[in-house]
Order: sequence, then C-alpha cells, then structure tokens
Amino acid sequence: MRCPSLEELPPPPQGRTGWPWTEASETLTKVMSDAGAWPTITIVTPSFNQARFLEETLRSVLLQGYPNLEYFVLDGGSRDGSVEIIKRYERWLTSWVSEPDGGQSAAINRGLQIGTGSHATWINSDDLLCRNALFTHLTTYGLSANGIDIGDCVNIDAIGNVLSTHRGRIETLAELLRVRSVWQSEGYISQPAVLFPRAWVLSVGGLNEANHYSMDYELWGRLLLAGATVRYTRIPFGVFRRHEAQKTGEILKQTMSTLDVAEALLGMATRLDLTTKREISAELRRYRDEYPGIAWRGTGRLARLGLPRPIVNGIRRLRRAGTIASGAPRPVE
Repeated sequence: MRCPSLEELPPPPQGRTGWPWTEASETLTKVMSDAGAWPTITIVTPSFNQARFLEETLRSVLLQGYPNLEYFVLDGGSRDGSVEIIKRYERWLTSWVSEPDGGQSAAINRGLQIGTGSHATWINSDDLLCRNALFTHLTTYGLSANGIDIGDCVNIDAIGNVLSTHRGRIETLAELLRVRSVWQSEGYISQPAVLFPRAWVLSVGGLNEANHYSMDYELWGRLLLAGATVRYTRIPFGVFRRHEAQKTGEILKQTMSTLDVAEALLGMATRLDLTTKREISAELRRYRDEYPGIAWRGTGRLARLGLPRPIVNGIRRLRRAGTIASGAPRPVE
C-alpha cells in the first residue's frame, strides 16, 4: 500500500498543528534506484480504549511517505470512540478489527503473523513514529537482513511536550541481562524506535503472550540468543509517550518481571562463559533483593526519610482523607 498524502487524510481536529497533523514526511520514489520495488514493511498498532491518542498514532504511521507499507490496527473491543476514529482512516489501512482479544502481545503477534513484510515493528496506540522515520532510515541505512535496527526515541508527555531523547547502548546478550547496571541505567532499548526482520521474530515465537510487563525485553533477549545483531542508527525514529494510564507506570511489577525473564534467558545463554554467567546471576539476585526497598523509597519524601512503612502509609491516608474532605489539591510529599 502506498502511504497517503496529507491532503488525502481527514482534516486534523481544530487547533492541532505540526507533525502529524499539518506536516507530512518526505516521500520516497515509487521504486528504488535499481528500479526494484521497495521492500514491504509491516506495522502493527494494538489498541484498547486509547481514543485520546489513537488518531495521532494512525497519522504518524500513514504519513511516512513510504511506497510499500502494510498497516494493521488491532483493537481489543474499545468503547471509547476508538472504532469511530479507525473507521475514518480505514481506507488506508491494510486491515483492522475491533473485538476482544488476548491482550497487547496477542494482538501484535496476530498482526505480525498475517503481515507479509520483510521487516516490521509495532507502534502502540499512545506512541508515534517520528516524521521522516522510514524515509531517513531507508535512504541512509537500508534494511538489516539479520539484525535489530534501533533509532533514537523521543520521550514526550501526555500533551506532546518533549521530555528527552533516548539512545540505548545494549548490543549483546550479556549487556541486556545486566538489568540494574545497563538496562535500567539508561541502556534500555526503546521499543518504538526498533525495526526488525519480521521472519526472525516469528522464528523465535513472537511475543510471549503470558508476559504482560516485559514482553519487549524478552523478545530482544530471544532474538539475541538466536544470533541477531544490533545496529544503532542515531536517526529519530520513534516517540514514546509518558502518561498516567500506561503499564510502564507499574514499575515494581515491571522490574520484577524483567528480572524473571533475565534469569530465564541467562539459563539459556550457552555461549556466555561461566564467569560472566556467575557475575550476572549474582547481580540479578542482589537487585531482586534490593529493588522492593528502592521502589518504596521512590514513592515519596516520607519513604526516603526511612520512616517505618505503617507510619508513612498512615500519614498518607490521613492526608488523602483531609484532601478529599476539603476539596483541595492533593499535597506533594
């Protein structure tokens, strides 16, 4: 499918300007320089009750200016107006559905399985692709046959203000498994900035549908176990939106899930030498023991002061009760 032009899409909501509302990406030529067709790229958007952000996501994919794009939108049966938004764009979608499903990972796997692209990614319905992401990537690097391409990821808040730009640094399985010293020390891979060979992901079983908190981490690990390489492009590629409703806000569950996966991957890492495996195993055990306390201290000033948890929780309950009774804004610790 050819990506539509800005003029072909529905007009943006009143007051919305810039990318991807009133700006589009540069458009690639219909064929490559050797007169061959551009490789098919498959993009999947899983969604459930994300009408607040969904249209922006759809437009950021459709306005990539790419001549051979497959775009699947798999909605889990939303009742918040998402379906009406999808219908406004359905003529430019390869396929879409809105029905109960097995969750985010199941929806992504379904899209990857029915897709035909040589390369693929998924963009969640609160995230975006950057302007010119595919244009710049394809004209600068092309597509890696056996590797994970990772661009820069722009972090934004709920209303689109730029918070930061992230570039990961993980290139090996050993680095991925060092959850505390690498992954959670700004080395992590930002999923919206990733482009990968679709067949490779399917060959390792796709996303683990039983893993709801660290499924992308697990996928990168299984790809590295299978021999995939990593290439950082330094191209602005994906946009990750931070907001109050997302799962990544459940940091304790996410971290414990990541540690579980890391330990399982370490057990399968037959190419790592014994000394390295022992070092990583010890680091994972220490972090598992220490992290609940780290997470607790991150909940506010009273916890950081080291007061007993029952006292902190009691003070917080009293404050909440007083705030509710007075109707005043909730105080910050």
